[in-house]
Order: sequence, then structure tokens, then C-alpha cells
Amino acid sequence: MNYENILIENQNQIAILTINRPKSLNALNRQTLAELKHFFEEGHKKIQPLKGVVITGAGEKAFVAGADISEFSGLDPQGALEMAQSGQDIFFSIERFHKPVIAAVNGFALGGGCELAMACHMRIATEQAKFGQPEVNLGLIPGYGGTQRLIQYIGKSKAIELLMTADMLTASEAYSLGLLNHVVDSTELIGKATEIIEKIASKAPVAIQKIVETVQAYFDTSGFKREVIEFSNTANTADFIEGAQAFLEKRKANFQGK
Repeated sequence: MNYENILIENQNQIAILTINRPKSLNALNRQTLAELKHFFEEGHKKIQPLKGVVITGAGEKAFVAGADISEFSGLDPQGALEMAQSGQDIFFSIERFHKPVIAAVNGFALGGGCELAMACHMRIATEQAKFGQPEVNLGLIPGYGGTQRLIQYIGKSKAIELLMTADMLTASEAYSLGLLNHVVDSTELIGKATEIIEKIASKAPVAIQKIVETVQAYFDTSGFKREVIEFSNTANTADFIEGAQAFLEKRKANFQGK
């Protein structure tokens, strides 16, 4: 596959994967998700021996500011179900990857961007980074694992508050809640991520792979399945149609509870 929306740099056997749609704040469209899927299934094999992967975003404003809402137009329940399931499957391939994957968050990580960061094994952010799941502003719920992983990282009480209010966390707040491993200066972001991967690369490879497998085994997947269903159900509402249209028109949504 020829990548159009992601850039891959081989830095001493560490893949620096950059989401490269800065004009759209690196929003995740179908093409970008397909490229992520290909890289974690096949593309990574071009870098041997691979030590790990760092995921970041192009530009200074955003890691990934969310899904590409322009692709949500005309989304019906079946299409929403397939979208959520596909996105979850791609993020599972990241979460279950046999080498360490670190999100280097350099700006907004919202919606699908926050979900992408949470699917990585670790997260490092600059002081300017912000995190959130604002899907309720569109009349939706997160569909790529946000309702499940956010609870795993920061606990039920704070997670449900953020999911319901669409409030954003600053980097310092995200660190204090346990969502982030480190907060660093922007000049140190990639360096800190590669430093951690280099340290892990000095350990036994089979043991590292088994760490990934056994840690992920701790979490049951039934909640993820429920999320797919309820994402599909919310896509069949007048509120979603209004929310998506309001977003694209840059106005406040007028929700009717239908």
C-alpha cells in the first residue's frame, strides 16, 4: 500500500509514524484508518528488526483532533456499526501489537484521537496537549473504544463525567489521573518516546510480547461489543443528524432528544 495520510520514518529501527493531515488537524478518515491497519498488519515488516513504534501527529496543533465528521454524512445504523467495529479492530491491532507502541501527543487528542492514544501501550504528551471524548456534542457516543479504555485508565467516576460533559483534560490533569506516563517539553517528545523503546529493546523480546498479551487478557471485551451496538443506535437519531450538521456549519447544536 502507498501511504497518503501517514508518514513512516525509520529511526534506528524505531518506526516514527506520523498522522499527516495537518490541514484537517490530522482527523481520522477512512483512508487514514486503512493505512494504520495496513502498517500494523503488514507495513511494519519492512523495518527489521523493529524495536517499537511511536505515533504522533503532523504540525503543532493536533495529535489527532477526532474522526473526520465530513464522512459521517448520511451515516445509518448499519454503516455506523460497521464503522465502529472496523475502528475497534484497528485499534485492537495496535493495543495487541507485539512491540511497544507509544503515543507522542503533541496537541489535541480528541474523540478518535484520544481513543487512538489510549490504544497505544503508553502515552507521552507535551504541556500543550489536551484530551477529551466530545462525541455527545454530536449526539453520539465514542465508538473506537473510548467508553472502555478511559475507565481503565482514569476510573469510572471521572471517565463518566468526561464522557457526559465533553470536557477536556489538560496534560497535567491527564498525568495526575494516570492517563499519561510522562509530560515533557515539545522539544523532548519524540526523544523521550524513543528512549523508552530503546530501554525495552534491551529486554527479552519473547517476554515483552507475553507482557502485552497477558496485560490485555486482564480486560474483558464485552463492553467493547456493547459500545459498537450503542454507537450504531445513536447514529439513528435526529440528534446525531443535527449534531453533525451543526459541527460542519460551526454552530451550536439544537438537540431535541429524538
